[in-house]
Amino acid sequence: MSLEVIKGHLYDFPEYYDLVFGSDWEDEFVFLQECFKQLATRSVKRIFEPACGTGRLMYKLADAGFEVAGNDLNEKAVDFCNKRLSDLEHPPTAFVGDMADFTVEIKFDAAFNMINSFRHLQTEQEAVNHFKCIAQAVEEGGLFILGLHLNPEDVGDDYEAEEEWSAKEEGLEVKTKLWTMDYEPKTRIEKIGFQYDVFTPEKEFRIEDVTIFRCYTRTDMENLIQKSPEWELVDTYDFYYDIEDPIVVDGDTEDVVYVLRRK
Repeated sequence: MSLEVIKGHLYDFPEYYDLVFGSDWEDEFVFLQECFKQLATRSVKRIFEPACGTGRLMYKLADAGFEVAGNDLNEKAVDFCNKRLSDLEHPPTAFVGDMADFTVEIKFDAAFNMINSFRHLQTEQEAVNHFKCIAQAVEEGGLFILGLHLNPEDVGDDYEAEEEWSAKEEGLEVKTKLWTMDYEPKTRIEKIGFQYDVFTPEKEFRIEDVTIFRCYTRTDMENLIQKSPEWELVDTYDFYYDIEDPIVVDGDTEDVVYVLRRK
């Protein structure tokens, strides 16, 4: 059976985006709180998420008693995030904004950006600006927890990645596939194809999307952190999110969570 195809961004369909990327939240949620307790040198009460999307972790943290806020370029995602916060009787604190160019009125105790959103920034200067914006938004002793996929250092331009998974809740299922369409190590650009098959009781359709990610190897990230003197690297983890099991990042490591502390 062929599905109706919509060319567009999943970000413009926040209900589906939230299911695809928000269903497996608990390990990250627990990990973040353990980082706050064990690795920050200040009490963490206020938390900021740049590129927050639908706020899949923000509202969980708000339910746990934290004050949360975030920004995102997609107005539909921000509206979805704020509506859910309001429905749960939390302040609607997400706002439309660029994660590489923003300021906050009152500083936070921690910030997080967990799964590759950082890689939407297309240039080294934007990445440096992002680190500076977060540094200006976070108090000394606070944390910035950044998760992303690294590219191995010893592969050529024939590098390919592919992943499939599905998520469902009552009345809705989304089957997701992503794959590398093009990888250019010299320009550090990776073109990713996304395919989302959506099934509801009323309709079935497919959303096709293409995303451009900036690529990072271990060395690229080390150099970026060195360009951000406001931060010190505390530890690194993989996507198992085990606070008791930090990892050593080498040239073959792919999934990394960097825990940085504000100097």
